[in-house]
Amino acid sequence: MSSGASTGTQQKGAQQLARFAVAGGLGLLVDMAVLYAALALGAGWVVGRLLSFLAAATFTWRFNRRYTFSATDSPWREWCRYLASMTAGMLINFLVYSFLLSLLPQAWWSPAFAVAGGSLAGMGVNFTSAKLFVFKS
Repeated sequence: MSSGASTGTQQKGAQQLARFAVAGGLGLLVDMAVLYAALALGAGWVVGRLLSFLAAATFTWRFNRRYTFSATDSPWREWCRYLASMTAGMLINFLVYSFLLSLLPQAWWSPAFAVAGGSLAGMGVNFTSAKLFVFKS
């Protein structure tokens, strides 16, 4: 492989990571909005977080399917594979979220801070699994 091809592959990977980060940032907003709505409707921290994670994961899948990676399968199978592949990142995300909530004061901003910390912690795992298992070239 020539160095030009290697540079092109690196650029493509960097562009994908940047788009994945944009999807994650927008997904974080979806995550927080759904979490706060669920909490306002009486859901607890865990149920609210599971609902918000599902909404955010669905949003980021659609964004990544359209802008970050090439779609490789039927939407239904790909969405299922995406959710399954995000499991490791979700576990890391949820552990950090729970840990931060246990440390933070009970304030209106605490869930948002905990969601952001969890999302950041799981992003690397999620990018790798999306690239290698869901949107394979």
